[in-house]
Amino acid sequence: MKEKLHVGTMGWSYNFWIGSFYPENTTSENFLNEYSKIFSTVEVDSTFYRIPYAETVRKWKSQTPEDFIFSAKFPRVITHDKMLKGCGRELEVFIENMSLMEGKLGPMLMQFPPGFKPDQLDTLKEFISILPKGYRYAVEVRNKKWLEEKFYNLLRDHGIALVRIDNPLMPKIDTLTADFTYIRWEGDRKTIKGKLGKVEKDRSSEIRDWSGQIKRLMEESIEVFGYFSKYYSGFPPGDVKMMLDSLQATQSRN
Repeated sequence: MKEKLHVGTMGWSYNFWIGSFYPENTTSENFLNEYSKIFSTVEVDSTFYRIPYAETVRKWKSQTPEDFIFSAKFPRVITHDKMLKGCGRELEVFIENMSLMEGKLGPMLMQFPPGFKPDQLDTLKEFISILPKGYRYAVEVRNKKWLEEKFYNLLRDHGIALVRIDNPLMPKIDTLTADFTYIRWEGDRKTIKGKLGKVEKDRSSEIRDWSGQIKRLMEESIEVFGYFSKYYSGFPPGDVKMMLDSLQATQSRN
C-alpha cells in the first residue's frame, strides 16, 4: 500500500501546529524535519506564491528521508497572473529548480482560478505542449464548465491527472485521466478558520467515504496522491492520520 499511496497536508510551515502536532519549542527551521518523521509526503504551498530558489529546494530535500515525496503547486504568476501566456521563462526556472528534488519530486499541480474558462482550451493545449517531459502533472479547475470529454481527453492524451477536489463550490469529480490520481481536500474557508491548531469540524464520515474510494483506486493499480487543507476539518495532521488509519483498518479486514 505504501508505494502507491501518498497522503499528507498542504504545507507544513504552521506555528499554530506547535503543541498539537509539532513538539513544544519546535522552531520554524525544524518544522519540515519534524513533519517528515510522521508523514511521507507534502504538497508545497509556498511555490504558488514564488518560484523557490535552487538552494531552498536543496534544503527541503536534505531535511527529509529518502522516500519522502514533495508535490508542488505551479507559481501563480503562471496560472493566475499570466494564465499560461508569455510565461516560458517562469516555467523553465520553476521546473529546473524543482527538478533538483530528483526522486523526491511528485506531481506538479496547476491550479486555475474560476476565471480560467473553457474558451481558453487552446491556450491550455499550447501550454501543455511545451511542458517538459518526464514529470508528472495534475490540473485543478474551479469552473464547472470545464468538466466535459473534450477537456478530459486532452489530459488523457498527455497523461495529466485531473484533480479530484472536496470543495463545496465544485461537483464530485471521479474521472481518471492518468495512471495516478491527485486528491485535494480543500474544505470551506468561509466556515473553518484553520489556524486554531485543532479540529473545528468533524470530518470522520467524509474521510471514511474517501478511504473506500481510495481503496478501490489502489485495487486498480492507480497511484494516489492526496493532501488536506487547513480549511477541511481545521487540523490537517489529524485528517491525514484518520485517513491512513481508516485505510489500514480496511486492509486488515481483507
